[in-house]
Amino acid sequence: MRICMVSDFFYPSIGGVEEHVYNLSQMLLSLGHKIVVLTHAYGNCSGVRYVTGGLKVYYLPIKVCYNQCILPTAVCNVPMLRAVLLRERVDVVHGHSAFSALAHEALMVGSLLGLKTVFTDHSLFGFADLSAALTNNLLEVNLGMVNHAICVSHIGKENTVLRARVAKHRVSVIPNAVDTALFTPDPGQRPSNDTINIVVASRLVYRKGIDLLAGIIPRFKKIPNVNFIIVGDGPKRDLLEEIREKTNMQDRVEMVGAVEHAKVRDVLVRGHIFVNTSLTEAYCMAIVEAASCGLQVVSTCVGGIPEVLPKSLILLAEPDIDAIHAAILVAIERHQKSSFKVSPPLANGHLPSENGNGKGKRRRRKKVDAFPQLPSSSAPPADQCIHHTEPVMCPYKCNELVETLYNWEDVALRTVKVYDRILQERSFTTSELVFAVWQHGSWFLVFFVVAHFMMRLLELWRPRRRVELAQDMQHPLS
Repeated sequence: MRICMVSDFFYPSIGGVEEHVYNLSQMLLSLGHKIVVLTHAYGNCSGVRYVTGGLKVYYLPIKVCYNQCILPTAVCNVPMLRAVLLRERVDVVHGHSAFSALAHEALMVGSLLGLKTVFTDHSLFGFADLSAALTNNLLEVNLGMVNHAICVSHIGKENTVLRARVAKHRVSVIPNAVDTALFTPDPGQRPSNDTINIVVASRLVYRKGIDLLAGIIPRFKKIPNVNFIIVGDGPKRDLLEEIREKTNMQDRVEMVGAVEHAKVRDVLVRGHIFVNTSLTEAYCMAIVEAASCGLQVVSTCVGGIPEVLPKSLILLAEPDIDAIHAAILVAIERHQKSSFKVSPPLANGHLPSENGNGKGKRRRRKKVDAFPQLPSSSAPPADQCIHHTEPVMCPYKCNELVETLYNWEDVALRTVKVYDRILQERSFTTSELVFAVWQHGSWFLVFFVVAHFMMRLLELWRPRRRVELAQDMQHPLS
């Protein structure tokens, strides 16, 4: 199967969508599928590149308009997208993120070429503000031309079905995953004294609740053994630095800034508690990575977060300064009362094996439900966002539990089932595509018609049979 992943967000940019596209592509490659990635150029990073595992990436020469996204013209990039899809003999076009204009354009071109299309929605959106209304309208039009949609949580599926008015049987739920072999605990990196490190790792933007974090930090000024380590960058960084200066906590609030994803684990293992203050979140990879590193997780109970981790690994709180502060105090108390003994780990970060042979082989555990807490329903009621009093779990046991819940092999296999399902369906006819666009967004019909006639002209000027096919690599790079 030949699959094309498309998104404005890919490495060298850092984020949840970028990580998802990369890890899913790597796992699909290991399963024997042909994968190419389409994204825009990042500075000097342009042209065709090969990354780990022989993954082929097209960094298209398209200018960025805003927030790492291209200008949504709908028609200007049609010739380039058509050439790449035909050159790579793509069977399935898989777009990622509702914010990605490049993904939407590639899905439209793929539909006009008669290819099968899949879209993964990684975010939650409202219905009231102007930006959400425009995004929802565009998503509604594009999902009318897409064979199937994927969401990363049940609450995300409900949100997509409502705002894009798509039939629920055309939407599947496949959660994100984490590389538990990379995100392993290392308690030896924690302070040897009584100091407790609280780690925050996210984009420093309003949606991530940085204003809440700015209100929480000053409350720990009189608790001398609690320090903060903040990873990430964004427009709200100035606010956090201002709070740090006003409270005279320069030596207790460490602003690490943006770091490569491969180095996030080095920061996480220094902490005891991980805090997430997001105001909206469909899944939140950061809390899963933190739990895999053995940290206690304190998070706001918004969006799909209550679905992600079992209650033994997370403390949920309302998106309020008082509630989050109280939850952090509970986590601190739990840590101070913890009595588990951590055995020295082996080089791979796992506990020694029980048979004492020194190989440290991890016992495969029975697969458990990835969503043990909530059915497919709306957000949890407030009385579910409570503080739990279970003892702190051993960091290595946390890592093993996360491995049973989320792994990329399972995500890839479930995604392949979606591909196999849509490949058995017939392709949309032009009249069906026109009707879908007119039904969901008549304003977009003019762009679709222009794109359709442009595709017809390109077929006359450069027929498919004359497009030079790309050669597949025989020996993937390592």
